[in-house]
Parts: sequence; C-alpha cells; structure tokens
Amino acid sequence: MRWSALSSSGSLRRRRYNENSSYLYRGPSPLRIRVPPSSAASIAQSASHQQVETLYANHHGWLQGWLRKKLGNAFDAADLAQDTFLRVMRAPGLDRVEEPRAYLTTVARNLLINHVRRRAIEQAYLDALALLPEPMAPAPEVRLMVLETLVEIDRRLLGLPVQAKQAFLLAQLEGLGQAEIAAELGISVSTVKRHLAKAAMRCFFSE
Repeated sequence: MRWSALSSSGSLRRRRYNENSSYLYRGPSPLRIRVPPSSAASIAQSASHQQVETLYANHHGWLQGWLRKKLGNAFDAADLAQDTFLRVMRAPGLDRVEEPRAYLTTVARNLLINHVRRRAIEQAYLDALALLPEPMAPAPEVRLMVLETLVEIDRRLLGLPVQAKQAFLLAQLEGLGQAEIAAELGISVSTVKRHLAKAAMRCFFSE
C-alpha cells in the first residue's frame, strides 16, 4: 500500500492506491466489506458449532441416559455420548435435521455396535493371551497394537460370509496353509482359495 498527495485547489487530499487493484481512495467513504471464501467458511463452521452446542445442551443428558440403559455402564455411556456429538460435529447437513433425538440415536447406535464388537474382539484376544505362558505374554503396547489391528481387520471384513472370515483369520493369525484350512473348516481347497482372495481384496484394498 502507498500514499500520494495531490494539490488541486490549494488543499492537499490524500490518495491511497491498492497495489493489487485500480481502486482509488479519496478520503472518507462508505465502508464495504467483502467476505473472502475462507471467512465465509469460518462463519458457516461457527454456525454449525452453534447448532451442535444447542443440540448438546438440549439432548446430551437424555442421550447419555439412553446409552446407559443399553450398556448398563455409566462410564461407557458417557464416552459414547461424547463420541456421538463429536461425530455429529463433523457431519454435514445438521441444519436439515428435523428430529434431533432420532438423529442422535441413529449416530449413537452405530457407535454402540462398533463398541460392542470391539469389546467382543478384546475379550477374545485376552482369552487367547491367558493361554500363553507368562514369558510369552506381549508387552502392553504390543497388546494395544494387536488389538487395534484386529478391530480394523474386523471392520474391513464386515459383510463377508463367516466362513470367509474364518479362512482368512486362520491363514493370517494361525499361519495355516490352504489344505489345513480346508480340513479345519470341512470345505474344499478351491473354496478356501476363493474365500482368501475375497477376504484379501476386502482387507487390503478397502478404506
């Protein structure tokens, strides 16, 4: 930005030139504000946050009670209620929600299903660890890493036939060969190959 002075009728008037435009400033004038796209996005985001805050204030207590009845556990219910509102905060179209509690229960129910599945996987993993001799037990950080991997594998294999999941897990976790998996599951080797190919595609190439 630079300033210059112009003497026209014995008085000095300041003129300001914007280096990036031809706009000429000649003293006081009405203020015009153009909101840049980034600011417009920020305003929209602020409005969304305000909607979430209102939703939280009006329905958080009810949602936590609903989850507590489902789980029988106040601590897990509190965690899932918070996770529900975090998920809602990232979801588009909040301004179009007509039935807030129905919407919240839909989001919370999906999180609840994931929570129950994770707990089942965790318990199965802990049961398997209990069979290991103590010197072979993994360190806590390794346990957590393995658990997270198992949960992610389970998520990616959702929708596959049970037998396909079993074949994949026997191959990946137990290290069994195709013939051994076939004998374990009572199916043909060619069926095992199909199951493993389908599970591998789902597990390694899905997001």
